[in-house]
Amino acid sequence: MKANLSNLRRGALLVVIAALPMLIGGNAMAIEEPSYQVVRTYPGFELRRYGAYIVAETEVRGGFDEVGNQAFSILAGYIFGNNTSKTKIEMTAPVSQQPAGGGERIAMTAPVTQKRTGGRDRDSYILSFVMPARFTLQSLPEPTDPRVHFREEPARLMAVRRYSGRWTEGNYRRNESALLGAVRDAGLKPVGEAIYARYNSPFSLWFLRRNEVMIEVEKAK
Repeated sequence: MKANLSNLRRGALLVVIAALPMLIGGNAMAIEEPSYQVVRTYPGFELRRYGAYIVAETEVRGGFDEVGNQAFSILAGYIFGNNTSKTKIEMTAPVSQQPAGGGERIAMTAPVTQKRTGGRDRDSYILSFVMPARFTLQSLPEPTDPRVHFREEPARLMAVRRYSGRWTEGNYRRNESALLGAVRDAGLKPVGEAIYARYNSPFSLWFLRRNEVMIEVEKAK
């Protein structure tokens, strides 16, 4: 019991420490994000072309509004030195979360992106941290936690809707619906499922948060 409590405290501490860089606003501290080019701005969303990048990811089970902390502590442990070389890796943005299993998976650095699969109460999600661009799959330190895995994402064309507010499923679903409608109105074809991306720490003021919902698209024929 004491060991379990100790592990929970350690996990919570890692979440707080890892989130500290995202508490600093403006240009006080630069947080690396995946590189992209804005192809075009449409009513309700931005069309972006992302380059390839590498993610570290883990799979967790739980509800939409509760899985972030569990997975975040696992990935934060990795970048804070829970790897074979004890290397500390800088935090990036965003953190991405998506449903596990079935279909293609899309991930980004820091924000956090989230997709859902299965029932609404207890789902499996993949939470991902984008690795800094200075790393390759060969140069990344090996995780000591077997729950952490690497994956390389190819270049993609993404429709992205930015919004602020609380990290609730209701807020996300409203913006997801708005994005999908705007994408279809623009004559673009969605590919796969939408992704939930968060760029701020849990301690940031809700009305100042940068949230995004994004989905891969291809031009309609």
